Amino acid sequence: MKKIFLFRLLIPSLLIVGTACGSDKGESSQGSSQEASGTLQEATKPIQIEEHQVEAYPDAIIEMYSPLGNENFAAGKVPFEFNIKNYPFTEGLKGFQYRLSINGDNPVSYHLPIFQRDFNPGTYRAVAYLIDKEGLALKEFGNYVDRDFTVGDSQPFPEADEPYMVLNLPEDNQVYGVNDGVIVDFLLIGGGVKEDGLMFSIKLNGEEHQIAKVAPFLITGLPKGKHEVEVKLVKENGQELDGIFTSARRSFTIQ
Repeated sequence: MKKIFLFRLLIPSLLIVGTACGSDKGESSQGSSQEASGTLQEATKPIQIEEHQVEAYPDAIIEMYSPLGNENFAAGKVPFEFNIKNYPFTEGLKGFQYRLSINGDNPVSYHLPIFQRDFNPGTYRAVAYLIDKEGLALKEFGNYVDRDFTVGDSQPFPEADEPYMVLNLPEDNQVYGVNDGVIVDFLLIGGGVKEDGLMFSIKLNGEEHQIAKVAPFLITGLPKGKHEVEVKLVKENGQELDGIFTSARRSFTIQ
């Protein structure tokens, strides 16, 4: 059964008030009131957030052969090598099969299993995950893989067992049409919502919504303009986690 998570909020609007100085302007005043009423109805259209259903691929696997765990590289090019099993998707999105996010930044889509990227000295966490034809992250165990590595004299991340998240969509500064829905899609790595007593806080333009499920969510009804969404992995009581990469923030535009 499809589970819908629906939240409604009203967008503040300006009311245009028409006044009449005499009986001969009565029709003009009435027209202004009707125009203001229509503007109000359009502006107060509720924003809806509902779960977006996707097909699961529980047998699909992505393996990372390079880098190795906490492997150290000289500044410059770092080799990446992946192997994908049991995943039939090879078309759509220009053939992209997976995405790679470095330290929680905007993910980059790839279809080649071997490539190199330039890195400055630092400590990095690479998370690669399979995507479907809509660009949504597959979320079954084995659909994603993570690896820490260092470049130059940087030290590895501290040992930690706490789970963390990766925000797949929206991409930063992404532009949508006024009739397009905006999908918020994220991954939970190293833990479980129920098993570890976790939930996600999704803050959209300052309005916070709490969701206890790892799934993509479709947002509709947003007005034109620039918006900001922040997704944060927290405990059920709202307490923030101590680990790194437990939140991400992106901006996008409706035009």
